[in-house]
Amino acid sequence: MPIYRSIAAAVLMLTTGSLLAGPEDNIRAALKKVVPDIKVESITPAPVKGLYEVLVGTQIMYVTGDGRYFVDGRIVDLNTREDVTEPRLSGARKSLVDGVGEAEMVIFEPSIAAKHTVTVFTDIECGYCRKLHSQIADYGKEGIRVRYLFYPRAGKGSPAYKEAVSVWCAGDASARREAMTAAKSGQTIEEKTCDNPVDAHMTVGEDLGLRGTPAIVTDTGELIPGYVEPKKLAAQLAGAPADEAVR
Repeated sequence: MPIYRSIAAAVLMLTTGSLLAGPEDNIRAALKKVVPDIKVESITPAPVKGLYEVLVGTQIMYVTGDGRYFVDGRIVDLNTREDVTEPRLSGARKSLVDGVGEAEMVIFEPSIAAKHTVTVFTDIECGYCRKLHSQIADYGKEGIRVRYLFYPRAGKGSPAYKEAVSVWCAGDASARREAMTAAKSGQTIEEKTCDNPVDAHMTVGEDLGLRGTPAIVTDTGELIPGYVEPKKLAAQLAGAPADEAVR
């Protein structure tokens, strides 16, 4: 469960911090009363006077300097209509995903010079994940480089989890791509086990608060839930106004 939900559920437990303490100390103390094992990445002044931005993993919350009030939501500048929370969230997502390292991903290179790189959390049994992969060559024609991370929604030990492990353990990078394509086309691949990053991928997905697959993280850290066809994704990555994901 995302940490902000835990905090929102217990927000009434927050109490005013010591008047002698600074805002950061007040906020840390108040949050630890609600979630003792919370890991706060940073606390910085928010664009709104009196509020502080608290970064926990890839989640952002706003808390008053005395540690009493918690705000669940985003800050939008009504003059510019800019969502000032999203850039901070995007940066946190990008840092988390890039931290996996490409050596721990299954990567499909485009057929032309790469214009964009996206990271796709995928479940081999997911219908829309299979639809996305069936068009992998079309994404490549748009200059989109696809990095896959595994996110079997049924959890560890499920058939999708075992398939993910088998894909990774199929051999070198080329063999993994072949196994991925075969598995996503419904073919039965040889079951194998080896040291693999599947659990680590799932942990990253959980830290991102993913609710389904496919989930696309762009090269700027934007999170796009669901399937998006190649040309629309290319347009969105190029800066065209974002539409709802097409399913």
